[in-house]
Amino acid sequence: MRCYLYYIVLYYIYVLGSTHRERGWREKKARKDDINPGREMVNSGASVPAVVCLANLCVALCVGAALKSDVVLENSATTLNHSMALVQRMEALLTQGNGSDVILRVQTLNTDEVKVIQVHSLVLTLQSDVFDELLQTRNSTAMVLRESPDCAAVFDKFIRYLYCGDITVRLNQVIPLHKLASKYHVWDLQQGLTQYMTQHLSSDSLTGHVVSWYQYATQIGDVTLQNSCLQYLSWNLSSVLQSAEWSSVSEELLLTLLQRSDLILQSELELYEALEAWINQNQPSVETAKSALNAIRYAMISPQHLFHLQKKSSVMLKYYESVHDLLFLAFQFHAASPIQLAKYFDVNCSLFTPRNYLSQAWGSPWVINNPTRDDRSFSFQTQLGPSGYDASKRVTWNALFSPRWLPLSVRSAYPEQGSLQPTRTDGGRPRIIITPATSSPDFAGVSFQKTVIVSARKQGKVVVRHVYNFHQSTEEAGDFLLEADLQRRASEYLIDSSLYLHIIVKPLYHSLIVAKK
Repeated sequence: MRCYLYYIVLYYIYVLGSTHRERGWREKKARKDDINPGREMVNSGASVPAVVCLANLCVALCVGAALKSDVVLENSATTLNHSMALVQRMEALLTQGNGSDVILRVQTLNTDEVKVIQVHSLVLTLQSDVFDELLQTRNSTAMVLRESPDCAAVFDKFIRYLYCGDITVRLNQVIPLHKLASKYHVWDLQQGLTQYMTQHLSSDSLTGHVVSWYQYATQIGDVTLQNSCLQYLSWNLSSVLQSAEWSSVSEELLLTLLQRSDLILQSELELYEALEAWINQNQPSVETAKSALNAIRYAMISPQHLFHLQKKSSVMLKYYESVHDLLFLAFQFHAASPIQLAKYFDVNCSLFTPRNYLSQAWGSPWVINNPTRDDRSFSFQTQLGPSGYDASKRVTWNALFSPRWLPLSVRSAYPEQGSLQPTRTDGGRPRIIITPATSSPDFAGVSFQKTVIVSARKQGKVVVRHVYNFHQSTEEAGDFLLEADLQRRASEYLIDSSLYLHIIVKPLYHSLIVAKK
């Protein structure tokens, strides 16, 4: 097409050139009688530009056709990204204050300390509607902002985020930055900090941070963050009880934790001793101390330890009258058969409901190396029941782990009639079955709730990742390791390519199946 256009234009140039030559011959002949240079100039000026224009058209068409062809050939686009250079220029603009039209005077409350920051109204207006309103109502180039000490300390980092869109966060800076983001309606930063907190609950800090994050979430009404902190504290309570963070627990949080049945700790005795230390250090009101002591499940503490607490615990001696009835009921629980006790007392309460205890009497850890390789089996023993009446009786349990078990909802028919083993396929998912090795008359009136705790390493610390409750098979839970990619060695569910589990068996009598949490 390009060559075709080229020859057409050349043809017209040739025709016009011939006409021009013929016209020039006639004009030369006419000069003999009347020479008119002006007319020659006009005529030649009318013809030469026409040739030149057509020549230019030829070039334009050829070049244009070439460009169009190149566009057709280049059907992919390349993006040149210089955003990092732009961020650096924006940061330099803030640091150097070039072209600044607003001076922020950040005054720390109850002090004479003032931090001066030169900023640009356009940047602040684009990032915050609160700043937009403040800038519209200001009377001078200077604007005074009054902030708490913790917020004033990080205000320059906050302003830098408005210019650059990134920020470096430390654990002790999250709350003041979140306060500033909420106050000035910088929603992207607020959401990012909330996500940061939920992902860094297990990070190490000298004084702890989860308790303070929970209290802050409660204060601002962030239910999602509040529940995340509460779950982390409940599932990792043993480590929290041994940390400096325990003493900073508020009365409200303390009572909330004590009411929960999903606490994971060594024993109920460990919880009582931690509560005693908290009461001695914080000196709460009498009402709070009584409420906390009444939330301890004394029936889950052995009679020997209960006798020791009655004589040696300073807190028990001080508040004995408030827990006297609970202690009496606990001793009765340990002395008689729980079924006999249920005939005379309402045992359907939290006092007789075990929490998730990690001690040997309640279960056993189970480390499965290379969990996707094949099925694994494991046997362990627990006490029959939490009461002293059943403490000497042991139950042997068999646990079977299958990495690729087909769920019941999509399981095909059994290959052989009467087969006891369901079909397993590569499309299945992990499953654990826990059954007693033998049956016993002692099982009458008792149901056993199994709890599987999955641990993982986060921020260099081993923490509880998930907790699953069921009666015989994890298939009852429906989501056992549903999101775990056990094939990947670096899976966040694995520790050194191994699956770390802890199995807990909680005996529940029929009247205790529906228990208060």
